[in-house]
Amino acid sequence: MNVLSLIIKREFIAKVRNKSFIVMTFLSPFIFVGLAALVGYLSSMKADVKKIAIHDETGLFVDQFENSESYEFQNLSAIDVNIIKDSILSKAYEGLIVIPKKDNLNELQNAVTYVSDDSPSMGLVTKIESTIEDKITNINLLSEGIDLALIEKSKAEVSLNLTKASGEATVKGLNEIKIVIGGAFGYLIFMFIIVYGNLVMRSVIEEKTNRIIEIIISSVKPFQLMMGKIIGTSLAGILQFVIWGVLGGLLMMITTFVLGLETGSTMPTEAISSGAVPLDTDIVATIQSYIGEILKMPLITMFVSFIVFFIGGYFLYSSLYAAIGAAVDNETDSQQFLFPIMLPLMLAVYVGFFTVINDPHGTVATVFSMIPFTSPIVMLMRIPFGVPVWQIIVSVCILFATFILFVWLASKIYRVGVLMYGTKPSWKELYKWLKY
Repeated sequence: MNVLSLIIKREFIAKVRNKSFIVMTFLSPFIFVGLAALVGYLSSMKADVKKIAIHDETGLFVDQFENSESYEFQNLSAIDVNIIKDSILSKAYEGLIVIPKKDNLNELQNAVTYVSDDSPSMGLVTKIESTIEDKITNINLLSEGIDLALIEKSKAEVSLNLTKASGEATVKGLNEIKIVIGGAFGYLIFMFIIVYGNLVMRSVIEEKTNRIIEIIISSVKPFQLMMGKIIGTSLAGILQFVIWGVLGGLLMMITTFVLGLETGSTMPTEAISSGAVPLDTDIVATIQSYIGEILKMPLITMFVSFIVFFIGGYFLYSSLYAAIGAAVDNETDSQQFLFPIMLPLMLAVYVGFFTVINDPHGTVATVFSMIPFTSPIVMLMRIPFGVPVWQIIVSVCILFATFILFVWLASKIYRVGVLMYGTKPSWKELYKWLKY
């Protein structure tokens, strides 16, 4: 244990004293907050209004197009179409809507043309189509003697009330909120594994290349050396994350309140607090309902599970990264081994976002939350939906048992691989090393 603690201390100090580690630790929060402030500033800026010309030979549709913050429609029906097209080429107008005159409105449905040198957005195309469709539909209804006012009066708006079996009311979109919270936890684990798992691999490759590992391995067991590297690097990573969180929070507060920049909202907080923007009581009640539902989630279980799965998932994958680092001489040779490691992580993200949200307690979600290579992400996405404690315990036990197994297997590869130079090992070669 004393040897292991020395290795952990050595790895931790080596990482935190590294110049790039120090620079990125204190520079990254400034970059992040700066980008957030820039996004907030850009989102508050109004986009340029695009002018759309309308040449309506029927005179029925030109008044149906309403201006918006993005588009301004101008009636140029009295001007020759070719002249307007020349204006488009000179960029005076973004595009031209040509509505020809037809004897039958049914023929007009497929005769409307939009002329533009640039491809229009789907939003604009949909707006043009729906505007013309609505007008033709209304004309057809009137021709059949149907009262449009009566139709509007007869329209119903249904708002579904959601309640639990106990009779307690709940809110809409709660599943999406839960998957976002669980996905955020899973994403942190995903990024931590990739970033700091690669650090473990690079550390092993560097020591192997410098032949330092030959001296170390003569007095330390491979299992202890690998565990020390994994734990030491993870502690350095956690320290970096804590510093990022503290500095990022402080800088965000300074940016928002002192400098007066909005980093995420386009609506000034001063306008709300001063009463310039009135708050609807229904909106306030809805927000309170969502907050209440979030507080009803198993927050303690989510937090504890995040820490446990964070440690287990990182240790499991770091052992594989260390084994790869021991097997190769440079990062280029490691690419053939990295994809099989990344594949379960990508699969876990896919299952989490496309399966858990629709059926969090289904067979697929449950099975993948038990598989150790996907459980750190999938289980964390399931927990906000309410997972039986025994499933969490079983998943954690399987995860750490697999971690111990793979550390033992990886240490066998590590023991042989750190002393192998000048060769590019294959999967077959790694299998042979496991038998030594």
